[in-house]
Amino acid sequence: MRGKKLLCLLLAGVLCFGSSFTSQASSASEAKKEAEAAKEKADEAKEKSEELAEQKQQAETEKKSLSIQLDTLLTEMTELEGKINAKEEEITLKEEELIQARVDENDQYESMKKRIKYMYENGNGQFVEILFEAKDLSDFLNKTEYISTISDYDRDMLKKFQKIVKTVEEQEAVLQKEQEEMEVLQDDLIAKQGTLQALLESKNDEIIGLKEELNANAEKVKQLEAAAKAAADAARKKAEAEAGAQAKQDAASGTGGSAGAAVVSGNGMFTHPCPGYRRISSTFGYRKAPLAGASTNHKGMDFAAATGTPIYAAADGTVTSARYSGNAGNMIVINHGNGLQTYYMHCSKIYVSAGTKVSKGQNIGAVGSTGNSTGPHLHFQVMSGGRPVNPMNYL
Repeated sequence: MRGKKLLCLLLAGVLCFGSSFTSQASSASEAKKEAEAAKEKADEAKEKSEELAEQKQQAETEKKSLSIQLDTLLTEMTELEGKINAKEEEITLKEEELIQARVDENDQYESMKKRIKYMYENGNGQFVEILFEAKDLSDFLNKTEYISTISDYDRDMLKKFQKIVKTVEEQEAVLQKEQEEMEVLQDDLIAKQGTLQALLESKNDEIIGLKEELNANAEKVKQLEAAAKAAADAARKKAEAEAGAQAKQDAASGTGGSAGAAVVSGNGMFTHPCPGYRRISSTFGYRKAPLAGASTNHKGMDFAAATGTPIYAAADGTVTSARYSGNAGNMIVINHGNGLQTYYMHCSKIYVSAGTKVSKGQNIGAVGSTGNSTGPHLHFQVMSGGRPVNPMNYL
C-alpha cells in the first residue's frame, strides 16, 4: 500500500513535470534546459534505486545471518533438550537406586534388631551352650570367634548400606544441580531465540518495505526517463523550428503501474490402594506413551480418580521414601519385607514420612496429578526382588 501511494504521487509529479515543460518551453534553449533537468532527475532516481538495491541486499544478508543464528540456536536448544531429558532419566534411575539402597538398609536394620532381641530374650544361653560344647581350646576359640563375627557382620553390613545411601544421595544431588544449570541455560537460549525472532521479523519487514520502495522508484525512473526523452525530443524540434523549418510542437506523456490434574478391601494379599477409583486408565506392561517423556513399558497400574481421593497402604510395612521425585511427582514407597515394596505416585498430599510404620489399609496420601501426569490418578507399582510385577497378582 505504501509503495502504491508513493507510485501514484510520483506519476502525478511526472505528468505535471511533462505538462510544465511542454507549456512553458517557448524556445530551444529553454527546452534544452528542461531536458537536462529531466535527465538529472532520472539519474537521481537511478542512483536512489541503486542505493535501495544495496540496502535491500544488505538487509537480505543480515536476514540470512539471523536465520543461520536462529537455526544454530534451535539446534542447540534441541541438543540441550535431549541432554535435559537424558539427565532426567539419570535422576530417575538414581532415585530408584536410592530407594533400593534404603530398602536394603531397612532390611539389614530389621534383621539385626531381630537377632539382638533373640539374644536378649534367651539370655545368651544358647551361645554359652555352644561354647561349652567345644571339644578343646582350639574349638572353643573358633566358636567364640564365630559368635563375634555374627555381631560384627550385622554392624558392618548396616554401615555399608548407610554409606551406599549417602553416596547415592550425593550423586543424585549432583545430577539435580546439573539439570538445574541446564534449565537455566535453556531459559537463556529461549530468551535469545525470542530476540533473534524479533530481529528477523523486523529485518523481514524492512526488506518488504525496501522492495515496495524499489518498485515505486523503478516506476519513477521509468517515468522520468520517458519525460527526459520527451524533453530531449522537444528541444530538438525547437531547434529545427528555429533553424527555419515550419515550427512543430510535440507533447510527451508517460506510463503507470501498481503493486499489492483406613480401608481394607478385596480378597488378595494386598488391600486395594485406591478403592475410590473411577477406572483403570493404564494397565501393567506395554502401552502407548500418554505424553512426551512417559515410558511405553508401564511398570504399574494407573487408577484414575478425583484429586483428593484417599490412598491406602496395600499391606503392613515401613515407609522408606515419602517426597517429591521428579516424573513420579509426590511419591510414597513402602517396604513390606521379603523383597516386596509398593510405590504410590503422583499424590496431591502425603500423610506419612520416611521411617513411619504403616498398617494395611492405612490412609497414607491422596490422589493427585503431580510430576509427569496427564490428569489425577494413582500410579500403583509393586516391586518384587527389585523388579516390577503385575499388581493384579496381589489385589
